[in-house]
Amino acid sequence: MDKQKIIIIGAVAAGSKCAFKLKREKPEYDIVIYTAENIVSYSGCGLPYFIGGQIKTSDNLIVRRPEDYKKAGLNLFLKHKLTSINPEAKTIEIINLETGNTFIDSYDKLVLATGSRPFVPKTKNLELENIFTLRTINDGIKIKEKMLTSKNALIIGGGYIGIELLEGFVRNGLNVKMVEFANHIMNIFDTDMSERIEKHILDIDNDKVELITSDYITEFIGKDGKVIGAKTNNGRNIETDFVVVCVGVQPNTEYTIGTGIELGVKGAIKVNKHLQTSVKDIYAIGDCCEKTNIITNRPCWIPLGSTANKEGRCCAINLAGTSEEFPGVLGSAVTRYNGFTMSLTGITERDAIKLGYDIITETVTKKDKAGYMPEVKNITIKVIADKKSKKILGAQAIGCGDADKRVNTVTSAIMSDKTIDDFVNLDMTYAPPYSPSIDPLLTTFANLQQKLQ
Repeated sequence: MDKQKIIIIGAVAAGSKCAFKLKREKPEYDIVIYTAENIVSYSGCGLPYFIGGQIKTSDNLIVRRPEDYKKAGLNLFLKHKLTSINPEAKTIEIINLETGNTFIDSYDKLVLATGSRPFVPKTKNLELENIFTLRTINDGIKIKEKMLTSKNALIIGGGYIGIELLEGFVRNGLNVKMVEFANHIMNIFDTDMSERIEKHILDIDNDKVELITSDYITEFIGKDGKVIGAKTNNGRNIETDFVVVCVGVQPNTEYTIGTGIELGVKGAIKVNKHLQTSVKDIYAIGDCCEKTNIITNRPCWIPLGSTANKEGRCCAINLAGTSEEFPGVLGSAVTRYNGFTMSLTGITERDAIKLGYDIITETVTKKDKAGYMPEVKNITIKVIADKKSKKILGAQAIGCGDADKRVNTVTSAIMSDKTIDDFVNLDMTYAPPYSPSIDPLLTTFANLQQKLQ
């Protein structure tokens, strides 16, 4: 294959992974990277832990610096934003955000890794100071600075980011109110598991945390241009020193209008298994593109940093001339609150029913290690399976013990197309500091098997 010019738009997880991997595979390629940001290749997932103080400096979140790109032979341009694409001419228009000047660049192959941005519901007085979203390192620095001079915080949204910020704010002595539109926080889990999560948080931090569910903010209250409170749809008045809105994200794909690039779920870019878009020689990776749910084989949009890195690698291999397929996602994820782990993979009982599966479930609470070990803790595991095929559809595990490693085991089983019967005979490791003699997972699957007899 002749020397090619590859342009990559975006330089956080997916874009940077693609660039460095491709340069190792094809050092002769001319690889140009444009990013609208001034900091590249950083861990956005680590921002709540920087804010909370577990990570002392934001520099620790930076994986690579501009000089690393130069050393690798990559041409990186900071504060340069994509404004339009001309697929027929194979050109893009870029604006230099510092000078305001625009220019045209040409490509042989184009990779879109433009990520996502926080979704902010339209709310009265949203322009007040000290109302934040969290996506970039600069966002994290501003939130941390305000947190350190505050006593009260309001978090809007009870998902992963909200929970991680809640932990950080409480750790720093703040009183925190969390407002969630759904019936429960962490509603990505089934209701029975979300209820357990809420109970744990309130059992240990009831004096510092208030969880307000089935409600939403209609108006922010300000004084001297700064937020001092908020009103909810159900008539609550909340006093606060600052607000963080983390109700979700949306893909950055507005530049695709008029290009012929097809969009799918939630406006994310449609791609095939090789991460190619509907337009020849244009690829999309990371948060800006659709995924395929491995369980349902349907398109979905689950933006995760781990997925972005894997897609970046896969895309680079395809650009280098080798065919590699990205299989899709299970939505595997994990977070924690003050030592309490929350992890899941696959689809929930709620979603399985909506999709028409005839399901069977089992929930087990057991100790994560031998009961006589001093560090033993409880974990609750829930498994969802299809009755007819006995295929595993999903799993959720929560608790102060080792919950996430059990979910990872189920993830491997799903990817290997294992059934309930296969899992019961799984040869899992055992030693008293790591597991009871019969692992909680094996107990859960044995119970499922019993229900089917």
